[in-house]
Amino acid sequence: MNIVFYILAAIIFLIFGGFAFFSYREKELQAFRISVIIAVGGGVGLVLVTLLGSQAKLVLLIAMGAGLFILLILSLLPIGRIELGNDIPSKRFDERDIMFARARLEPGGPNYQAYYEMRPEKKKMDDHTRSKPGLLSPQAKLANEVLFTSPDASFTFTEIMGQMVAGEPAEVQMILPVEKMTAYIKGLAGYYGALEVGITKLRSYHVYSHIGRGPGVYGAEIPIQHEYAIAFTVEMDHEMVGANPTPPGVMESARQYVEAGRVAVQLAEAIRRMGYKARAHIDGNYRVIAPLVARDAGLGEIGRMGLLMTPRQGPRVRLGVVTTTLELLTDERYPDRPVIDFCTICKKCAENCPSKSIPFEPRQDIDGVLRWQINPESCFLYWNVIGTDCGICMAVCPYSHPDSLPHNILRWGIARSGFVRRGALWMDDLFYGKQPGPRQPPKWTQVP
Repeated sequence: MNIVFYILAAIIFLIFGGFAFFSYREKELQAFRISVIIAVGGGVGLVLVTLLGSQAKLVLLIAMGAGLFILLILSLLPIGRIELGNDIPSKRFDERDIMFARARLEPGGPNYQAYYEMRPEKKKMDDHTRSKPGLLSPQAKLANEVLFTSPDASFTFTEIMGQMVAGEPAEVQMILPVEKMTAYIKGLAGYYGALEVGITKLRSYHVYSHIGRGPGVYGAEIPIQHEYAIAFTVEMDHEMVGANPTPPGVMESARQYVEAGRVAVQLAEAIRRMGYKARAHIDGNYRVIAPLVARDAGLGEIGRMGLLMTPRQGPRVRLGVVTTTLELLTDERYPDRPVIDFCTICKKCAENCPSKSIPFEPRQDIDGVLRWQINPESCFLYWNVIGTDCGICMAVCPYSHPDSLPHNILRWGIARSGFVRRGALWMDDLFYGKQPGPRQPPKWTQVP
């Protein structure tokens, strides 16, 4: 009988010792400490059990076996089944209404006057936001003049790339079987730097109704000119994101907008040189709502914080889109019920949001669409106070953990069991804390 306890002690030590190793590599010190305590304490405790009498050991074994059996049964029960409801918008969204477009309006200018005549209820709040220091301002609460030069440079470069999102296609079209063309385009996107790639038919609700920023006439209607949309992700560095809302976080955010833009611009240009119309959609120069395109291309699900939740990186990605007339095979979207269930029970992003912009309630019916609706005004106001794009919600999300063995094992269970999802949430609070706070960024970013 003792051999059973020795084996169990070894299993406990290996599992939590291994998790401690990964946590140390990920610089998650709280998770590291707790894992070491469980590995050593659990292992030693089970070894000490061998000193008990035979009857006591038998009772303990029966209790442990019963507990494992109950956990197995619970993991197989249909806990947390979610009715998806309708999550497909019935109308297009006006880009002029998004905060980034409203932030670009210059008081006294014609677009400023035209917009607030159309939306007078938004003027007071927007003017209040304009009175704050602003994103990357040296007067902002979290300003760091040295580190702010990096995202400022990245945003400038993204603006330059914005001049290359469109162009005329070559006169001669290159033709391949649609299966081979699709495989080539996906492979090319990956070769350029995309992490995951999906393709969908371009639907009307993917496209903004009117121009709010970027090239073109402000307020002009946006025609739907292409049939297909290629969506892709680029990964944001876990360590840099973990430092949110401090400057290293916005450094990484801006850098990955550059990467997403670079991939999209190159891919669109390559498609045009093959003789087909194509347009890249990048930060500051979108004509489409990237999260909706990416969701319908099978890359993830829209979560509580309003961002795309991908299976292996969670919201820790940036998105790029290329729309085109090139015929491609589309990917099937399978609504991710486990993600919706997890976001329903997990309120970690809402609990940690300093501006209280993320709702605590379940998804609501908004204009006939079942979804979570963040408060963009209070969120953007906070950005303009602290000088960064915050990102605390992304940093604390349990789905944002690195794409590594222990997290992927748990992701496998989360995708298959409502009970595991609830256990995983409890474990995340235990190992990482309910309110983790910013993690230490790389040493080279720690400047005055």
